[in-house]
Amino acid sequence: MINSKQAAIIKKDIFAIVSNKQLLTALIIVPLVFTVFFPTIFILIIRFAPDQVNNIEQILNMLPEDMRTGDMQTTIIAFLLDNIMPLFFTIIPILASSIMAASSFVGEKEKRTLETLLYSPLTLTQMFQAKVWASFVISMAVTYASFVIMLIVVEALLLFAFGNMILPGLSWLFILLAVTPAMSLLAITLIVRGSAKAQTMEDSQQRSVFLVLPIMLVIVGQFMGIVLINPWYLLIAGAVLGAIAALLMRGSMKKFTYEALLKR
Repeated sequence: MINSKQAAIIKKDIFAIVSNKQLLTALIIVPLVFTVFFPTIFILIIRFAPDQVNNIEQILNMLPEDMRTGDMQTTIIAFLLDNIMPLFFTIIPILASSIMAASSFVGEKEKRTLETLLYSPLTLTQMFQAKVWASFVISMAVTYASFVIMLIVVEALLLFAFGNMILPGLSWLFILLAVTPAMSLLAITLIVRGSAKAQTMEDSQQRSVFLVLPIMLVIVGQFMGIVLINPWYLLIAGAVLGAIAALLMRGSMKKFTYEALLKR
C-alpha cells in the first residue's frame, strides 16, 4: 500500500512533469502522432488512394474467413484497427514512461534535491515504489486519454469518408487492460532503476529502446502477414509481462542502495 509520504512524492513528481513545458509537450505530441496522425493517413489513403494499398490486399488474402467482412476497404480498415493500431498502444506507455521515469532519480540529481529526498522518513524501497507509481500514473493516464482521442478521431473519419463506423474488436480490451499496464510497469522499473545510476536523462532513457524494438518487429510482421494478432495471445502476453514486471521490480528494489544513488 502507498502511504501518505509516498503519495506526497508521487504528487510532487506528477506536478514537476505537468509544470515542465518541454516534458509535457513531449508527452502530448508523441501519443498524438500515433493516435491522430497515423490513423488519419491510413484512412485517407484507403478512401482516396486505394491503389496504394495493393500490398495490404495480399495480406488480406491470408486472413481467416471470419476476418474478411464486407468489401476490401472495410476489411483493410478493420485489419488496421484491430491488428496494427493496438500495437501503437504498447509503444505509447513505453515512450511516456521513458519521459517520466528517466527524470525520477537523475532529475533529483540534476536539481540537487536528491540529498533532501534521502533525508525524508522513507526507506529506499518506499522511495523506489513512489517513483515507479508516479511514472505509472502518468503513463496510464496518457495511454487511456490517447485511446479516447484516437477513437473519436477514427470514428469521425470513418463516418465522414465511408458513412459508417467500425467498433474496436476484442484485442483492444486485452491490450488496454493487460498488455499496456504490464509494458508500462516493465519499462518504468527498468528506467527508474537505470535512473538511480545514470548521470543524465539521456543515459536513463536508453533502456526503453530495447523494449520498443520487438514491438516494431511485430508491427512489420503484421504488415508482411508473417504474424497476426490473436486476442487471446494478447491476454497471455499481458499475464506473462505482468509477472516479469513484478519479479523485476522486486529484484530491483533489493539491489537499490544508497551507494548507487549517490555515485557521481
